[in-house]
Amino acid sequence: MATAISTATNNQILTLSQWLTPSYPVGAFAYSHGLEAAADQGWVTHGPSLEDWLGEVLELGAGRSDALFLAAAWHAQTAQELEEVDANARAFAASKERLFETSQQGQSFGLVTETIWGGRLTGLTYPVALGAAAAAQNLPLDLTQVMYLQAFVSNLIAAGQRLLPVGQTEGQQILQRLSARLPKIAAETASGDLTRLSATAFLADIAAMKHETQRSRIFRT
Repeated sequence: MATAISTATNNQILTLSQWLTPSYPVGAFAYSHGLEAAADQGWVTHGPSLEDWLGEVLELGAGRSDALFLAAAWHAQTAQELEEVDANARAFAASKERLFETSQQGQSFGLVTETIWGGRLTGLTYPVALGAAAAAQNLPLDLTQVMYLQAFVSNLIAAGQRLLPVGQTEGQQILQRLSARLPKIAAETASGDLTRLSATAFLADIAAMKHETQRSRIFRT
């Protein structure tokens, strides 16, 4: 059964679209979230294995945990609460590169968004900065989560297309199928209850660790 997404105004949708478009300068294109190491190890070799890998990341790894951190930041009522959410997000990063990825993208997002929309966002990890910005602009939580997750997986599909024999049409088919899972993930994490944090996408975490010492690479993570 489909999960409803909040009705949003045109301006709210356009704001989220701007924040999460590939042209927004967070540098997402430079990060593969360990996928480059997975391709190097032969753990991901073609379109179907890429889809399986990304499905695990979404359901059992950083996709779900990021959605939970985003929601917790959106619900935060004070600067101290927001700092606590961010501290948890940093502690939950499974490797040096994962922490680098989320902190660098968060810093870039915060700098640009502060300049245009105001507020104080710099120094936060990416999902936490986005959640705080969305709350400040009265953007619907569930739509923010879904659009964040779609941008996240879309970027990884693009990374996969640079590493693997995956064409443009196949990549969009993968994105369409994975996007159908996103409303459910958003609904399950909307409370922002960090006592429900978990991650069991262990091979994806190992790939991120292996990437730290990979000699030939094109991605930062």
